[in-house]
Amino acid sequence: MATRTPGSAARNSSPGPSKKAVAKTPAKPPAKKAAAKKAAPAKRTAARPAAPPPPAPRPILFRAVRALWLGTAHGIGAVLRGFGDGAKNLDPAHRKDGVGLLLLALALVTAAGTWFSPQGWLGEAATNVVSGLFGRLDVLVPFLLAAVAVRLMRHPELPEANGRIMIGLSTLLVGVLGLVHIGCGAPVMGSGATRIRTAGGIIGWAASTPMMAAAGPALAVPLLLLLAFFGLLVTTATPVNRIPERMRAAGVRLGVVEAGPQDAGHGGRTPEREFSHEPPEDADPAALPFTVETAGEDLSDEVAARRRRRKRKPEPAEAAAAEPDMFAKDPLDPYATRNIAAGAAADLDGALVYGVPASSAVADMMHQVQDRTAPPEEHAVPAARTGGAGPGTAEEHGPAPARMEQLQLAEGLSYALPPLDLLERGGPAKARSALNDEVVAQLTGTFKEFKVDARVTGFTRGPTVTRYEVELGPAVKVERITALAKNIAYAVASADVRIISPIPGKSAVGVEIPNRDREMVNLGDLLRSRTAAEDTHPMVVGMGKDVEGHTVMANLAKMPHILVAGATGAGKSSCINCLITSILARATPDEVRMVLVDPKRVELTAYEGIPHLITPIITNPKKAAEALQWVVREMDMRYDDLAAFGFRHVDDFNAAVRAGTVTPPLGSERELTPYPYLLVIVDELADLMMVAPRDVEDSVVRITQLARAAGIHLVLATQRPSVDVVTGLIKANVPSRLAFATSAMADSRVILDQPGAEKLIGKGDALFLPMGASKPIRMQGAFVTEAEIAAVVKHCKEQLSASYREDVTVGGGPKKEIDEEIGDDLELLIQAAELVVSTQFGSTSMLQRKLRVGFAKAGRLMDLMESRGIVGPSEGSKARDVLVKPDELDGVIVAIRG
Repeated sequence: MATRTPGSAARNSSPGPSKKAVAKTPAKPPAKKAAAKKAAPAKRTAARPAAPPPPAPRPILFRAVRALWLGTAHGIGAVLRGFGDGAKNLDPAHRKDGVGLLLLALALVTAAGTWFSPQGWLGEAATNVVSGLFGRLDVLVPFLLAAVAVRLMRHPELPEANGRIMIGLSTLLVGVLGLVHIGCGAPVMGSGATRIRTAGGIIGWAASTPMMAAAGPALAVPLLLLLAFFGLLVTTATPVNRIPERMRAAGVRLGVVEAGPQDAGHGGRTPEREFSHEPPEDADPAALPFTVETAGEDLSDEVAARRRRRKRKPEPAEAAAAEPDMFAKDPLDPYATRNIAAGAAADLDGALVYGVPASSAVADMMHQVQDRTAPPEEHAVPAARTGGAGPGTAEEHGPAPARMEQLQLAEGLSYALPPLDLLERGGPAKARSALNDEVVAQLTGTFKEFKVDARVTGFTRGPTVTRYEVELGPAVKVERITALAKNIAYAVASADVRIISPIPGKSAVGVEIPNRDREMVNLGDLLRSRTAAEDTHPMVVGMGKDVEGHTVMANLAKMPHILVAGATGAGKSSCINCLITSILARATPDEVRMVLVDPKRVELTAYEGIPHLITPIITNPKKAAEALQWVVREMDMRYDDLAAFGFRHVDDFNAAVRAGTVTPPLGSERELTPYPYLLVIVDELADLMMVAPRDVEDSVVRITQLARAAGIHLVLATQRPSVDVVTGLIKANVPSRLAFATSAMADSRVILDQPGAEKLIGKGDALFLPMGASKPIRMQGAFVTEAEIAAVVKHCKEQLSASYREDVTVGGGPKKEIDEEIGDDLELLIQAAELVVSTQFGSTSMLQRKLRVGFAKAGRLMDLMESRGIVGPSEGSKARDVLVKPDELDGVIVAIRG
């Protein structure tokens, strides 16, 4: 768009002379242009302000007084922090010692004026101000100022807590002074300054007068009591539901109440930690089929404080001064771990805080880092173990603490779980990037262009997608946002835009847009998380991270069965690998046994020979059907024991067996042993349904209907989620679903009974619908490399060799007795076999028509083919199942000819 000068605008707007006249007098316009050119640089120069002059150096006297004041303040603050666990490692520039010392000085001046007779102009002024503001409670102001000063000096690393305490104390003072003012007769301002000072002061008058005018004296007192009570709760960081616990803890400290088992661990709990993201102490994480853990939850308060301090860029002089002492130990630290190196290592390996063994690199960096949640005596190492190096010498690499309860293996065998340092660590997750801000601007511009009263109020970034929260204006329909789906996709240049209306639990519409800078979710990070370390159940596996960056863990025993489906390359195989690796890393062979079915022959070969297998990896679809039938028989046998001994779940039976409260009947030579969990993983259900659909469906349906209480759980995976593979009976009995990216909406409806999977972007992006959930959770599935799998499998094989059962792939029922004498019908039988296998249709009437034989001869040929495993048994008038594929026909003919 061209810009017109004022001169041209004037010429266009006024009649003026003709074009020829203008052409004959060209002298004035060049003069104007020259003047404009000369004025332009002046305007640009005036628009750019000159740089401010450097500030003049402060006087020497001012700097000397400031240095003396701060030196004295730092000395007093260091003395106060010496009593307890103050911020000894905090940089002096971050301390609030100067403010604290000023408050101490004011406390002394105020105490001298309110407790004694004031002297000097400063004392009289301070006394008048304090007495006028606080009235009768002016004698308590010195104590209040001194307490705040000590708090600032002892805990300068907690600015949020200090602000909370100031707000709480202010609210408490307002409520108490209002009550005092009402109790002293509620004098008005016109009664004189002396009456106000002998009551609640100006603060008490300002707090009580509006309440009395609005609600009367009868209601003003309860309201002020509630205000004071609220201020007390805020000051002490006590929620209402924790008041009995806090009172009991106070009684224990004072010796009034006898300490019990429930009081263990309260001694070191500070009010600042009460509002952390820790779960309630009475919560049972195993009660849910899946667990979502808040991101950043596995960091201690000290580590979080170090992260906040690192956001400030230190001055060069400070950095140079801090470098020589980076690895120096604090002599006042009883654990010999509070140094900057340990803090940096703990940031990289937050699992150390919760007892998860660290990687070798981080352990070498941290050396003597120990668990700070236990007393120092528990970490003391005898001199004999340290080689007699003397007191204070700790073992460099001590044994890692136990992550979970581990059962003892039978026959006195020992088995150690794989260390988690075999699994790689991922980089830190991003909470925000410049691309997110750009998308926010694009969404805002789209709403403005289409005149929709909506605004982006925030976003939560996940590994793969970011969910942007959009709040609507008054009288704006949600359909206005959903109708703009294609326009939003055009604005952000992404075809994979998914709109959630509304976000569960929020009055906002969610717009999920893929990240251009995707992040990898490593299985090792999930297994090192706090939830994985605290949950001792062997069937807990790492699933991935949701849109908000929270860790998603799932308990396969609570599901109790799960269907995993998606298109080729969407991440299904990686999910199966993560499930198996999680079981290997958390469970012993006596806790979990597995049956792996791999019709594709190449997906699960890395796990061949692990001690958790109950049979070699099954690759033949016919043997897979037999294995599923064996699982049914195993389930029936377990239910027989549960019914005989009076238990409803295999966990109760196992607990009774371990406790010795269950004995076999008299005269029985059987020895009762706990039943392990049995996990059956089918990597490709479609191949099994093609070979033996009826047998496979019957076995799967029976297992999924009844096997939950028997400790048998199924994981069914397929890349062809069609109705002939995932039938209605299978879907009805598999309540948990995990859908990766699909090619069509129909496939999404087969998996989840709702659309959504067709909008996923692949490479691990999934919708997780656990049992009992109303809406699926979008998450980025975890990933484990082949090298990590090989390392974990090698560790398991070195600990214990596989012990297989021979009866898994052997048919359970007696076969039908059929005359196997072929006689003169050899060629006719070969023709029948070729016809049935090539058409994949086993029908007696078809043999009658095609081979021109009678019913008796066709029936005999069909029986002969059944005895040789070519077709399945008769099912009435239905066609028989063909058990041989066309590419196996040559081998069948050779076997028939003998």
